[in-house]
Amino acid sequence: MPKFHGRHLLGVAALLVFFASVSRAQVSTLQGEVKDENGKPLQNAMVHIERKDIKGNYQVKTNKKGQYLHAGLPLGVYKVSVEVNGKTMDTVDNVRTKLGDPTTVDFNLAEAKARAEAAAAGMELNENRQMTAEQRRQIEEATKRRQEQLSKNKALNDAFNAGMEAMRAKNWESAIDSLTKASEIDPKQHVVWANLGEATMNLASAKPPAEQPPLIAKAMEDYTKAIEIKPDDAAYHNNYGLALARAGKYPEAQAELSKAAELDKPNAGRYFFNLGAILVNTGHNDEAYEAFKKAVAADPNYADAYYQIGVYLLSKAQVAADGKVTPAPGTAEAFQKYLELAPNGPNAASAKGSLQAISGSVQTQYGTEKPAPAPAAKKKR
Repeated sequence: MPKFHGRHLLGVAALLVFFASVSRAQVSTLQGEVKDENGKPLQNAMVHIERKDIKGNYQVKTNKKGQYLHAGLPLGVYKVSVEVNGKTMDTVDNVRTKLGDPTTVDFNLAEAKARAEAAAAGMELNENRQMTAEQRRQIEEATKRRQEQLSKNKALNDAFNAGMEAMRAKNWESAIDSLTKASEIDPKQHVVWANLGEATMNLASAKPPAEQPPLIAKAMEDYTKAIEIKPDDAAYHNNYGLALARAGKYPEAQAELSKAAELDKPNAGRYFFNLGAILVNTGHNDEAYEAFKKAVAADPNYADAYYQIGVYLLSKAQVAADGKVTPAPGTAEAFQKYLELAPNGPNAASAKGSLQAISGSVQTQYGTEKPAPAPAAKKKR
């Protein structure tokens, strides 16, 4: 067996001690404190520690003082995140640990929220993720404005929803009260003005004729405000036009209904029919006839408009001394077109009876219903 000199053994021992000392020195410690959005220590927050240079994941919870510490971490580069109720609230990336003293990474969730808001506002933070005093002031002002807006939005939504609920219940006065409140909270909401106009028109319809004019005038103001905000909404022009017709402003009503038809060509026939219905029900039959003609010009398959044309032309028939009826040109054709498009429609029996009255030789075999009197036109929503 070979023999070793004592100094050689001492050298090996010293070398072993040296390597053991180096091995113990390659670990590091992370510590820090977590505060909630109110600046108070946050207990049981989960701190995730993810090593970036070599794969490794560690985690530790904060104590009742909001503090955490993780010793024995390999020396390296880490991403440190804090999680609350399963949601990552803040992250610090590229944290390089060091030998000796712990590396401190603190989290303040109020500052994290402010940084997120600053980033959303396009503000650039310094390399330490800190905001300047001016940036902090801007964020505080923006936060205050947002809170005020949220409060305003809640009040607006509550008032609007209460108004719509009252409308569904046909409680027009309550609907007007709630929608008026909504319009005062935010005068730029076109849907509020439009529904306020509709509620006011419905209330007008429920009142005696003498009480209707001021309500109709108020509804027209509401529709005007809705149109000023959203001028491309055909329904707003339609409803405004109907209100104008109720107020006897027929040229203006026709202009609005024409605008609605222009904006919404597929439904142009309905807008002109609505105008005709209002005119019929207010005793302006000649103007109604022109509106119904526009309805079928816009939509050749608009059965109800043909029926109303036939009713108007029937009123122009001449009756001779011997009782012979001479219908106005186009009368039979209008009723026949209606029956062709709606052979089982609500006005089919009346159309057949009218055809039989004006000419026994006209084709009337479209069904077996008995003739019925012509009903008044109703506008189509």
